[in-house]
Amino acid sequence: MHGPPLAGLLLTVLGAAVGGLCLLRMRALAAEERRGAAGDALMGLGMAAMALPADPPGPAAWPPVVFAAVFGAAFVRALLPPRAARHHLHHALGALAMVYMAVAMGVADHGGHGAAAGPPLVTAALLAYYVLYVLHRGLRPVAAGAGVPGAGVPSAAVPAAAAGGGWAARPELGGACRVCLGTGMVAMLLAL
Repeated sequence: MHGPPLAGLLLTVLGAAVGGLCLLRMRALAAEERRGAAGDALMGLGMAAMALPADPPGPAAWPPVVFAAVFGAAFVRALLPPRAARHHLHHALGALAMVYMAVAMGVADHGGHGAAAGPPLVTAALLAYYVLYVLHRGLRPVAAGAGVPGAGVPSAAVPAAAAGGGWAARPELGGACRVCLGTGMVAMLLAL
């Protein structure tokens, strides 16, 4: 990723923390939710690796083709077999966005840091999607009254995995992870 080294380090920490948290969540969730947490973990850890500044061994040591291959496979995995859950479509779009950024990083590295990093229309469309996604997902707990004790989701609506799985199985934790990843994606697209 190109941009200020401090921003890259902060994105690396954010991605690694969210990826690690999602790995912990996988242990407490049922099979279908586990796949979603695995996709979030891959996205977080991939973002952490891609955001590392080029000065220490980071993306400069890992060719963009590696990122493109890993996230290309994640895209195919998100689509096959077709699933009804909407977050699988979000994971597929996220994987494509990571492929796009990896290719743009490779083009910029071969053409110098001043080279155009990708078609502005594609970058703008991805930015618009992720900004709207973060706003929508981030405002949902506020609209549900999540900050008020006793408000929000009734206890009968909490899945059994969340009731017996401890803090890692809480459904709002998955939403918080996706908001953090979406925010990181916005920052990475802006630095592209």
